[in-house]
Amino acid sequence: MKAGYLKRLRDLREDHDKTQQEIAEILCTSQTMYARYERGANELPIRHLITLAKLYNVSTDYILGLSDEK
Repeated sequence: MKAGYLKRLRDLREDHDKTQQEIAEILCTSQTMYARYERGANELPIRHLITLAKLYNVSTDYILGLSDEK
């Protein structure tokens, strides 16, 4: 499940033509830390998950790979 979640993070970012730096700025974190979230080196904080769900207009379950329904 983790691999799907990481792929969804990257795919959503790329589908919205955003760079890691742009997303990091939205989340008030560094590009390095955001890259670590995408790689699975650090867990994505819930507050960031919620922000990303709102940004991409998808459910948190979709981002987490628990649902295929956006």
